[in-house]
Amino acid sequence: MASPTLPVVQIAFLVSFFLLKESILLCSADPTDGFRHIPLTESNFLLQKPYNLASADRYSYSNGVRRLWVFSTDKPFKSGSSTDPRTEIRIKGYDYSSGVWQFEGYVFVPSGTSGASIMQIHRAEGEKPATDAMLRVYDGELRFYVGAVLENNVYNRWIKLNVIHDVDGNMLTVFVDGVMKHEAQGRGRSDFFFKFGVYGQIGESNRMESRWRDVKIFKK
Repeated sequence: MASPTLPVVQIAFLVSFFLLKESILLCSADPTDGFRHIPLTESNFLLQKPYNLASADRYSYSNGVRRLWVFSTDKPFKSGSSTDPRTEIRIKGYDYSSGVWQFEGYVFVPSGTSGASIMQIHRAEGEKPATDAMLRVYDGELRFYVGAVLENNVYNRWIKLNVIHDVDGNMLTVFVDGVMKHEAQGRGRSDFFFKFGVYGQIGESNRMESRWRDVKIFKK
């Protein structure tokens, strides 16, 4: 007589298999599902670079790739500023104070860049603290500020970043290559905007660079 436990084992295996499959599909779902794409034009990309240099000295845009670099000895982005050197693009025209917004872009960080912010969700000018999210590169690791490691070995390869900001829910979610890597609480309401590029932080390398393509904004 056949063992009565065999069908139970088979059913348990099948249930586990389908749950695992569902979990994999959920983790690899497109973070932009349910969001509306907001078209951007060049007027929405505001360059911030050392104030005493021409744009071409720290920025190029060719074949769809934006290349931004800065040196630790460079001037700040405006005269009189006490901030560290940066070459960044501020998304202009889509500041927000409510709803759910998302930044998407593919980024390439050359080896040697360290102690640099490559993407920010910035609060209203003059507020302290100034940001609700900052993605930084330290020695090849992509981190949320100086804390959670989002991705290892990011040098010299393209990775896809999606950062979702639920203002009403006061939550931030970071995806790397379509996989959710981190969730964090925000710092309360403000007027927010997205930035990307390179901005020197503690322990910055002499030269910092990031390259970006297919930068998009979404909301729902």
